Amino acid sequence: MDVVAQWVRTSWTKRSRGAVGASLRNAAPVGFALPELALPAVHEVVMDERDDFAPQESLRAGEPDRAGVLLKEADGRLRVELVVTRFGLPRRLRRPPGVWLAHGEWVRWQVNYRFSAPCSCGADWSYRLETLNLAFGPVVPATFLGSPSRLVDERGHLR
Repeated sequence: MDVVAQWVRTSWTKRSRGAVGASLRNAAPVGFALPELALPAVHEVVMDERDDFAPQESLRAGEPDRAGVLLKEADGRLRVELVVTRFGLPRRLRRPPGVWLAHGEWVRWQVNYRFSAPCSCGADWSYRLETLNLAFGPVVPATFLGSPSRLVDERGHLR
């Protein structure tokens, strides 16, 4: 399947919900230039509060993991459906349907989460914004720096 997926994951705690931390977090890009790659490929960019949101990139050959996104090719088109984690809040009881891409199109699908602390030791809530940029067909390095053919925004209120 001729796809390239770019996962952009930004993680933070309440320390980055206001003032300087929020400015750094809000300045984090949701799309990056692609390294040289052969299709199919997955490019992952992780930005974390602990590293002042400096991007950490990795690249691997192959299709994206079915635990994160479902893909189905039919009649020359590709159906893309983001899989949300069941561990994060807010709960998403009603979700948008998958989107169909023609060859040469791409989707940006965004979802955010709040996670509870793993113990009652007073640890902070943690938060994550996940952006899936996924293209069907050949790409140029700047593909995900522009405007997507389809945009799905599932971001919710995180409190």
